[in-house]
Order: sequence, then C-alpha cells, then structure tokens
Amino acid sequence: MTTFNLTETTASKISSTLTRLRHQMGAPAVGMVLTLVVVVDEAGQYDALRAATEAARQHPSRILIVINRDPAEPNRLDAEIRVGESAPGEVVLLRLYGELTEHGDSVIMPLLLTDTPVVVWWPGDCPEVPAKDPIGHLGSRRILDAKSAPDAVAAISSRAASYVPGDTDLAWTRLTPWRSLLAAAFDQPVGRVTGGVVEAARGNPSASLLAAWLCDRLGVPIEIADTAGPGLTGVRLSVEGGELTLSRTDARLATLSRPGHPDRRVALARRPTSELLAEELRRLDPDEIYADAIHRLAEMKGRGGS
Repeated sequence: MTTFNLTETTASKISSTLTRLRHQMGAPAVGMVLTLVVVVDEAGQYDALRAATEAARQHPSRILIVINRDPAEPNRLDAEIRVGESAPGEVVLLRLYGELTEHGDSVIMPLLLTDTPVVVWWPGDCPEVPAKDPIGHLGSRRILDAKSAPDAVAAISSRAASYVPGDTDLAWTRLTPWRSLLAAAFDQPVGRVTGGVVEAARGNPSASLLAAWLCDRLGVPIEIADTAGPGLTGVRLSVEGGELTLSRTDARLATLSRPGHPDRRVALARRPTSELLAEELRRLDPDEIYADAIHRLAEMKGRGGS
C-alpha cells in the first residue's frame, strides 16, 4: 500500500497523482466498477473508511471520503491518496476547509470514474432530501443509516416524504435475512395470518420497517413490542392453529417455529456495516420494495400506528 499526501491541492492535481501512482506500480486504474463517495465527519471517518474498504473487496471501487472541516478557515483542500496491489481499488480522503465545505460536489466531480455508477453513502448525519443534496445529486444510489439519527424511528418514517428512486437505508438492509426467512416460512401452507408482533429493542428503526413490510405484504395489523435487544429479537405471526415465530436470542442463531412442524434452528447473525454496504453495492437499481415499506410506514404513523 502506497500513501501520498497533498496539502493545499486541487482536484486536477489529485487526479494526476492517482494516475501517476497507479502507473508507477504497474497497475493502471482498470477493473473498478463504481465510485463510492462517503460523506462523513472526522470522528466517523476511520470506521466508515474501514467498512468501505472491506465492501470494496467485493466491488473494486474508487472510494472518495469527503470530510468537511472548519468552514471559517481559508479555502483549502487536503488529500490523502492510498493505492496498492493489495488495495481493492483506490482511496482518496478529501478534507475540505472554508467555502469548499459548501461545494463538495465541485471537488469530487473531476475525480469520479467515467462510465461507472456513483454511490453516495452518509454513515452519520445526512441531508433532509438526499437526492437534492449537491453531492447526493451525483449518485444513482444514495445510502443512509437511520440508526445514527437521534430519533431513529422518526428518521426512517420520514424517508417517504423525500424518497427518490435510488434512495435506501441500512436499516432496511439489516432486514434482508429476516425477510428471506419469513418469506421461506410461507413456502408451505401455514393458514391465514390474522395479525402479528415484531419484537426489538426500543427505538429500533429496522423493527418499524419490518412491521410495515409485513403489514403491506400480509394485509394485517402488525404491532411492535419492546425487548431488551440487541436489535431485532423476534417476529410472531398469528396463524390458524397457533403462531409462526422467528425468535433470535443470541445475535447469531434463531429458532423458526410453525404449527405442526418441528422447531428449526437457522443462522441469523447480526452483520457488520461492511457486509451491509457490500450488499447495497450489489444492487444499483431502485429498490421498489423498500419504497413500498417506507410509504406504508408513513401511513401507519399517520394513523397513529406502531
């Protein structure tokens, strides 16, 4: 891995340096499938960079980490470039000062890979309408994480008002294995569902999304019950002859129970951010099921539901 620092630089100098470093190493910038732009503060950049780098092992990318510093300082752009044969693409940390903090899009535009998708990820604070954000506007996919919001449930339920195709949230990505297991449970007839409960730690945004998805798909009321966690701990659906339940108690394994069938242990581990991000980078088309879920959640909130 080669690291190169540029202070008081420009986007054109960064681009030239990237090209030069790659050619020096005999590995020109080919094979990268997208540009991943990560907008994060200084405190969160280490964890975000680590997750993005791990995800890029499955999706070689040019990773641009945009860090806004003090807007009161004179205009300045500092860059840290990391390339290497062991690196899954290229990494550029961009620290913006002064008025540049309001014009991050103009800084990163010359650094976007040509003819490849652009994905923008906000690991922490995010704009109210991501698609209208100057940087968010450049992305075909925009990834948020309601988990970082002070009121995570309110944050995820508000997504419907500003939704634009291409938006998604890691609170939804966390549900993929839950949704897969629950859908598979209906491969064999279990009878009519009359209601259900999603159990999770208080204020878990994924629980609200899962309840909305189940309500939308099953057409029955779904409530949310608080537990000690961590995260999602179970789903109970009332069916003819008893309950269909998916219960997780150790953050690794869960028990699937259906009336008339023996209990079955299934893998249902809590996944790190890098795996969630890698999953989202595999899908670059709009997620219509996510859109349906957040709109149903907004309806439920509007009626005073869970």
